[in-house]
Amino acid sequence: MTEPRSVFGPQADADVPAFWRALGLPGIIDVHVHFMPPRLMNAVWEYFAEAGPLVGHEWPIRYKQSEEERITHLRGMGVRAFTSLAYPHRPGMAESLNEWTAGFAARVPEALQTGTFYAEPDAARYVRRALEGGVRVWKAHLQVGGYDPRALELDLVWGMLAEAGTPVIVHAGSGPVANGHTGPGPFGEVLARHPRLTAVIAHLGAPEYDGFLAMAERHERVHLDTTMAFTDFLGGLGTFPEALLPRLRDLGLAGRVLLGSDFPNIPYEYAHQLEALARLGMGDDWLREVCWNAAARLFDLR
Repeated sequence: MTEPRSVFGPQADADVPAFWRALGLPGIIDVHVHFMPPRLMNAVWEYFAEAGPLVGHEWPIRYKQSEEERITHLRGMGVRAFTSLAYPHRPGMAESLNEWTAGFAARVPEALQTGTFYAEPDAARYVRRALEGGVRVWKAHLQVGGYDPRALELDLVWGMLAEAGTPVIVHAGSGPVANGHTGPGPFGEVLARHPRLTAVIAHLGAPEYDGFLAMAERHERVHLDTTMAFTDFLGGLGTFPEALLPRLRDLGLAGRVLLGSDFPNIPYEYAHQLEALARLGMGDDWLREVCWNAAARLFDLR
Protein backbone atom coordinates (compact mmCIF):
# COMPACT_ATOMS: atom_id res chain seq x y z
CA MET A 1 0.00 0.00 0.00
CA THR A 2 1.02 3.65 0.11
CA GLU A 3 2.51 3.70 3.60
CA PRO A 4 5.39 1.48 4.78
CA ARG A 5 4.76 -0.93 7.61
CA SER A 6 6.66 -0.22 10.81
CA VAL A 7 4.80 -2.44 13.30
CA PHE A 8 4.81 -6.14 12.52
CA GLY A 9 1.99 -8.45 13.47
CA PRO A 10 2.29 -10.93 16.33
CA GLN A 11 3.29 -14.47 15.46
CA ALA A 12 1.74 -16.01 18.56
CA ASP A 13 -0.81 -15.02 21.20
CA ALA A 14 1.98 -14.31 23.70
CA ASP A 15 3.20 -11.59 21.32
CA VAL A 16 -0.10 -9.68 21.16
CA PRO A 17 0.68 -7.25 24.03
CA ALA A 18 3.95 -6.27 22.35
CA PHE A 19 1.99 -5.56 19.16
CA TRP A 20 -0.45 -3.08 20.69
CA ARG A 21 2.25 -1.49 22.85
CA ALA A 22 4.33 -0.85 19.72
CA LEU A 23 1.33 1.01 18.31
CA GLY A 24 1.08 3.11 21.47
CA LEU A 25 -2.32 1.67 22.37
CA PRO A 26 -3.68 0.73 25.82
CA GLY A 27 -4.80 -2.64 24.44
CA ILE A 28 -7.20 -3.81 21.75
CA ILE A 29 -10.98 -3.89 21.41
CA ASP A 30 -12.61 -6.88 19.72
CA VAL A 31 -16.19 -6.37 18.55
CA HIS A 32 -16.75 -9.94 17.33
CA VAL A 33 -16.35 -12.39 20.21
CA HIS A 34 -18.77 -15.18 21.08
CA PHE A 35 -19.82 -16.09 24.60
CA MET A 36 -23.01 -18.12 24.98
CA PRO A 37 -24.74 -20.31 27.54
CA PRO A 38 -22.59 -23.45 27.90
CA ARG A 39 -25.15 -25.79 26.38
CA LEU A 40 -25.54 -23.60 23.28
CA MET A 41 -21.78 -23.04 22.99
CA ASN A 42 -21.18 -26.79 23.03
CA ALA A 43 -23.88 -27.30 20.39
CA VAL A 44 -22.20 -24.69 18.17
CA TRP A 45 -18.85 -26.44 18.58
CA GLU A 46 -20.40 -29.79 17.69
CA TYR A 47 -21.97 -28.26 14.58
CA PHE A 48 -18.59 -26.91 13.46
CA ALA A 49 -16.93 -30.25 14.19
CA GLU A 50 -19.46 -31.98 11.95
CA ALA A 51 -19.01 -29.36 9.19
CA GLY A 52 -22.76 -28.83 9.14
CA PRO A 53 -24.65 -27.40 6.15
CA LEU A 54 -24.13 -23.78 7.25
CA VAL A 55 -20.38 -24.36 7.57
CA GLY A 56 -19.79 -26.55 4.57
CA HIS A 57 -16.20 -27.65 5.26
CA GLU A 58 -13.82 -28.65 8.03
CA TRP A 59 -13.61 -25.98 10.76
CA PRO A 60 -11.75 -27.11 13.90
CA ILE A 61 -12.25 -24.89 16.96
CA ARG A 62 -8.93 -23.69 18.38
CA TYR A 63 -10.16 -22.39 21.75
CA LYS A 64 -12.54 -25.11 22.94
CA GLN A 65 -11.99 -24.16 26.58
CA SER A 66 -14.04 -23.38 29.66
CA GLU A 67 -15.65 -19.95 29.87
CA GLU A 68 -13.19 -18.80 32.54
CA GLU A 69 -10.20 -20.00 30.51
CA ARG A 70 -11.42 -18.05 27.48
CA ILE A 71 -11.91 -14.88 29.51
CA THR A 72 -8.45 -15.27 31.05
CA HIS A 73 -6.91 -15.75 27.61
CA LEU A 74 -8.48 -12.56 26.25
CA ARG A 75 -7.35 -10.61 29.30
CA GLY A 76 -3.83 -11.98 28.98
CA MET A 77 -3.59 -10.69 25.40
CA GLY A 78 -4.80 -7.25 26.44
CA VAL A 79 -8.28 -7.35 24.93
CA ARG A 80 -9.75 -4.55 27.05
CA ALA A 81 -13.32 -4.79 25.74
CA PHE A 82 -15.19 -7.45 23.83
CA THR A 83 -18.70 -8.56 22.94
CA SER A 84 -20.60 -11.70 23.87
CA LEU A 85 -22.33 -12.35 20.56
CA ALA A 86 -25.10 -14.91 20.92
CA TYR A 87 -27.73 -15.45 18.26
CA PRO A 88 -30.87 -17.55 17.79
CA HIS A 89 -31.38 -20.06 15.02
CA ARG A 90 -35.13 -20.38 15.61
CA PRO A 91 -38.01 -18.42 17.21
CA GLY A 92 -38.31 -18.30 20.98
CA MET A 93 -34.60 -18.23 21.81
CA ALA A 94 -33.58 -14.57 21.71
CA GLU A 95 -35.13 -13.30 24.95
CA SER A 96 -33.47 -15.94 27.11
CA LEU A 97 -30.15 -15.30 25.33
CA ASN A 98 -30.47 -11.61 26.18
CA GLU A 99 -30.99 -12.49 29.83
CA TRP A 100 -27.88 -14.68 29.80
CA THR A 101 -25.66 -12.08 28.09
CA ALA A 102 -26.87 -9.42 30.55
CA GLY A 103 -25.71 -11.64 33.38
CA PHE A 104 -22.42 -12.29 31.62
CA ALA A 105 -21.74 -8.56 31.23
CA ALA A 106 -22.60 -8.00 34.89
CA ARG A 107 -19.90 -10.43 36.02
CA VAL A 108 -17.25 -9.71 33.35
CA PRO A 109 -16.20 -6.03 33.38
CA GLU A 110 -14.65 -6.13 29.90
CA ALA A 111 -17.82 -7.47 28.27
CA LEU A 112 -20.05 -5.06 26.37
CA GLN A 113 -23.63 -6.08 27.15
CA THR A 114 -24.90 -7.74 23.99
CA GLY A 115 -28.40 -8.45 22.74
CA THR A 116 -29.96 -10.30 19.84
CA PHE A 117 -33.33 -10.86 18.18
CA TYR A 118 -35.22 -12.97 15.66
CA ALA A 119 -37.93 -12.21 13.14
CA GLU A 120 -40.90 -13.09 15.37
CA PRO A 121 -44.04 -11.30 16.57
CA ASP A 122 -42.76 -10.26 20.01
CA ALA A 123 -39.30 -9.09 18.88
CA ALA A 124 -40.06 -5.40 19.43
CA ARG A 125 -41.22 -6.08 23.00
CA TYR A 126 -38.11 -7.91 24.19
CA VAL A 127 -35.74 -5.66 22.23
CA ARG A 128 -37.25 -2.62 23.98
CA ARG A 129 -36.85 -4.38 27.32
CA ALA A 130 -33.22 -5.24 26.58
CA LEU A 131 -32.48 -1.68 25.48
CA GLU A 132 -33.87 -0.42 28.77
CA GLY A 133 -31.71 -3.04 30.50
CA GLY A 134 -28.49 -1.60 29.10
CA VAL A 135 -27.65 -3.47 25.89
CA ARG A 136 -24.76 -1.69 24.15
CA VAL A 137 -24.42 -3.79 21.00
CA TRP A 138 -26.68 -6.18 19.08
CA LYS A 139 -26.13 -9.25 16.94
CA ALA A 140 -28.20 -10.17 13.88
CA HIS A 141 -27.12 -13.35 12.10
CA LEU A 142 -29.03 -13.53 8.82
CA GLN A 143 -27.02 -16.51 7.58
CA VAL A 144 -27.58 -18.82 10.56
CA GLY A 145 -30.98 -17.40 11.54
CA GLY A 146 -32.23 -17.74 7.99
CA TYR A 147 -34.70 -14.87 8.39
CA ASP A 148 -35.43 -11.92 6.14
CA PRO A 149 -34.17 -8.64 7.67
CA ARG A 150 -37.02 -6.90 5.84
CA ALA A 151 -39.64 -8.93 7.75
CA LEU A 152 -42.51 -6.83 9.05
CA GLU A 153 -41.85 -8.03 12.61
CA LEU A 154 -38.43 -6.39 12.51
CA ASP A 155 -39.37 -2.98 11.17
CA LEU A 156 -40.07 -1.62 14.66
CA VAL A 157 -36.86 -3.25 15.91
CA TRP A 158 -34.66 -1.57 13.30
CA GLY A 159 -36.41 1.72 14.03
CA MET A 160 -35.76 1.44 17.76
CA LEU A 161 -32.10 0.61 17.22
CA ALA A 162 -31.69 3.50 14.78
CA GLU A 163 -33.23 5.89 17.30
CA ALA A 164 -31.20 4.54 20.22
CA GLY A 165 -27.95 4.55 18.23
CA THR A 166 -26.81 1.21 19.63
CA PRO A 167 -24.71 -0.63 17.02
CA VAL A 168 -25.87 -3.91 15.53
CA ILE A 169 -23.31 -6.37 14.21
CA VAL A 170 -24.92 -7.99 11.18
CA HIS A 171 -23.77 -11.15 9.45
CA ALA A 172 -25.29 -10.24 6.11
CA GLY A 173 -22.66 -11.65 3.77
CA SER A 174 -23.23 -14.97 2.06
CA GLY A 175 -20.17 -16.71 3.49
CA PRO A 176 -19.67 -19.49 4.22
CA VAL A 177 -23.01 -20.65 2.75
CA ALA A 178 -25.57 -18.31 1.18
CA ASN A 179 -29.30 -18.21 1.74
CA GLY A 180 -32.02 -16.09 0.18
CA HIS A 181 -31.60 -13.29 2.73
CA THR A 182 -27.83 -12.72 2.57
CA GLY A 183 -25.88 -10.39 0.31
CA PRO A 184 -26.03 -6.57 0.16
CA GLY A 185 -29.56 -6.42 -1.28
CA PRO A 186 -31.83 -7.40 1.64
CA PHE A 187 -29.98 -5.49 4.36
CA GLY A 188 -29.49 -2.60 1.94
CA GLU A 189 -33.28 -2.29 1.82
CA VAL A 190 -33.36 -2.11 5.63
CA LEU A 191 -30.87 0.76 5.53
CA ALA A 192 -32.90 2.53 2.86
CA ARG A 193 -35.83 2.51 5.28
CA HIS A 194 -33.72 3.23 8.40
CA PRO A 195 -30.72 5.27 7.16
CA ARG A 196 -29.69 6.33 10.68
CA LEU A 197 -29.14 2.72 11.78
CA THR A 198 -25.66 2.13 13.21
CA ALA A 199 -24.52 -1.17 11.73
CA VAL A 200 -21.31 -3.18 11.66
CA ILE A 201 -21.10 -5.62 8.76
CA ALA A 202 -19.34 -8.77 9.95
CA HIS A 203 -16.44 -10.34 8.04
CA LEU A 204 -16.20 -7.26 5.76
CA GLY A 205 -19.31 -8.74 4.14
CA ALA A 206 -17.50 -11.80 2.74
CA PRO A 207 -17.67 -12.76 -0.03
CA GLU A 208 -19.64 -9.73 -1.36
CA TYR A 209 -16.89 -7.32 -0.35
CA ASP A 210 -17.49 -4.71 -3.04
CA GLY A 211 -21.19 -4.39 -2.30
CA PHE A 212 -20.72 -3.98 1.43
CA LEU A 213 -17.83 -1.52 1.05
CA ALA A 214 -20.13 0.53 -1.16
CA MET A 215 -22.80 0.30 1.54
CA ALA A 216 -20.39 1.73 4.13
CA GLU A 217 -19.36 4.48 1.72
CA ARG A 218 -23.02 5.46 1.19
CA HIS A 219 -24.14 5.32 4.83
CA GLU A 220 -22.15 7.25 7.40
CA ARG A 221 -23.23 4.98 10.26
CA VAL A 222 -22.31 1.71 8.57
CA HIS A 223 -19.04 0.10 9.63
CA LEU A 224 -17.23 -3.14 8.77
CA ASP A 225 -15.51 -5.62 11.05
CA THR A 226 -12.39 -7.53 10.06
CA THR A 227 -13.45 -10.92 11.43
CA MET A 228 -11.34 -13.61 9.73
CA ALA A 229 -10.49 -11.22 6.89
CA PHE A 230 -7.12 -11.79 5.19
CA THR A 231 -6.39 -14.87 7.29
CA ASP A 232 -5.00 -17.90 5.54
CA PHE A 233 -8.14 -19.83 6.45
CA LEU A 234 -10.63 -17.36 4.98
CA GLY A 235 -8.81 -17.27 1.68
CA GLY A 236 -10.71 -20.32 0.54
CA LEU A 237 -14.04 -18.69 1.39
CA GLY A 238 -13.60 -15.64 -0.81
CA THR A 239 -10.35 -13.70 -1.17
CA PHE A 240 -10.59 -9.95 -0.65
CA PRO A 241 -9.86 -8.30 -4.05
CA GLU A 242 -6.62 -6.33 -4.10
CA ALA A 243 -8.32 -3.57 -6.07
CA LEU A 244 -10.55 -2.82 -3.08
CA LEU A 245 -7.70 -2.28 -0.61
CA PRO A 246 -7.43 1.51 -1.14
CA ARG A 247 -11.12 1.88 -0.31
CA LEU A 248 -10.71 -0.28 2.79
CA ARG A 249 -7.78 1.85 3.86
CA ASP A 250 -9.80 5.04 3.48
CA LEU A 251 -12.70 3.62 5.45
CA GLY A 252 -10.32 2.42 8.16
CA LEU A 253 -8.65 5.79 8.54
CA ALA A 254 -12.12 7.32 8.77
CA GLY A 255 -12.88 5.07 11.76
CA ARG A 256 -15.29 2.79 9.95
CA VAL A 257 -13.39 -0.52 10.20
CA LEU A 258 -13.31 -2.37 13.52
CA LEU A 259 -11.29 -5.33 14.74
CA GLY A 260 -13.21 -8.58 14.97
CA SER A 261 -11.89 -12.10 15.53
CA ASP A 262 -14.71 -14.70 15.96
CA PHE A 263 -12.93 -15.92 19.10
CA PRO A 264 -13.19 -18.68 20.26
CA ASN A 265 -14.64 -20.21 17.08
CA ILE A 266 -11.50 -19.94 14.97
CA PRO A 267 -9.21 -22.66 13.61
CA TYR A 268 -5.95 -20.72 14.22
CA GLU A 269 -4.28 -18.67 16.92
CA TYR A 270 -5.92 -15.34 17.77
CA ALA A 271 -2.69 -13.56 16.86
CA HIS A 272 -3.06 -14.62 13.22
CA GLN A 273 -5.94 -12.14 12.70
CA LEU A 274 -3.73 -9.28 13.85
CA GLU A 275 -0.76 -10.50 11.82
CA ALA A 276 -2.98 -10.74 8.73
CA LEU A 277 -4.04 -7.10 9.16
CA ALA A 278 -0.53 -5.86 9.85
CA ARG A 279 0.93 -7.53 6.77
CA LEU A 280 -1.43 -5.53 4.55
CA GLY A 281 0.95 -2.61 5.05
CA MET A 282 -1.86 -0.08 5.55
CA GLY A 283 0.23 1.84 8.09
CA ASP A 284 0.28 2.23 11.84
CA ASP A 285 -2.43 4.92 11.89
CA TRP A 286 -4.78 2.48 10.15
CA LEU A 287 -3.98 -0.25 12.66
CA ARG A 288 -4.58 2.13 15.57
CA GLU A 289 -8.00 3.02 14.23
CA VAL A 290 -8.95 -0.59 13.56
CA CYS A 291 -7.59 -2.12 16.75
CA TRP A 292 -8.69 0.55 19.22
CA ASN A 293 -9.72 4.07 18.25
CA ALA A 294 -12.76 3.37 16.07
CA ALA A 295 -14.41 1.01 18.57
CA ALA A 296 -13.46 3.24 21.51
CA ARG A 297 -15.38 6.09 19.88
CA LEU A 298 -18.30 3.92 18.81
CA PHE A 299 -18.79 2.52 22.32
CA ASP A 300 -17.59 5.62 24.20
CA LEU A 301 -14.73 3.71 25.85
CA ARG A 302 -12.19 6.51 25.81
